[in-house]
Formats: sequence, C-alpha cells, structure tokens
Amino acid sequence: MSAYGTMMPNADIVRPNALPMPGVDAPAPLDQPSEVTPGQSASDFGNVLGQFISDVNAKQNAATQAVSGLQSGEGVPLHQAVIAMEEANVSFQLMVEVRNKLLDSYQELMRMQI
Repeated sequence: MSAYGTMMPNADIVRPNALPMPGVDAPAPLDQPSEVTPGQSASDFGNVLGQFISDVNAKQNAATQAVSGLQSGEGVPLHQAVIAMEEANVSFQLMVEVRNKLLDSYQELMRMQI
C-alpha cells in the first residue's frame, strides 16, 4: 500500500496513517459515552446535525470570502482559495451523503412490518 494509507484486512476502505499532516488539525478525541435518556438522545442527535450543518455553512462562507479576496486583489494566494473551495465542496458532499443515508434509513424503518 502507499505511504498515505494502509489497507485493512477484509475492508474496502483505506485508513490514513497516524502521522499528522502539516497544516491539518487532528480530530478531537471522542468523549466517553455518558448515560442518555431517550428524549435526550434525540435532542443530542439534532444538535450534532445542526452543528454539522453550521460547520458546512462556515466552510462555504470561508471559501466565498477567499474567492472574493482573490478576485479583488486583497493578497489571498490562489492555492488558499482553491483549497478553501475544495474543502467546502468535500464537506458539502459529505453532508449530502449523510442526508441520503438518513433518508434511506428512515424509509427502511417505514417499510418494516410490525
């Protein structure tokens, strides 16, 4: 496998190596699971989705500002604008795929017979 990832046995996905990339923040560690009540889990899930959408929107706004800065000659480097646009594009595609999976799951639940 390449230096960028290793193939997991019996898996079709490539995992990145543990080495940090320059300029890329490491993902935040997951907290220990806490006791959750049924009503609380729904609101927490809604909060997670809301935060996810807010993050995608922030990336879209940052890409727009980078492109505007590039066009107006504010000294924004071309590579920074392209990276911001691609980051916004990838995050938007991820959001769409998450939405599609959620809709598929909901439709599957609705098809279940009780």
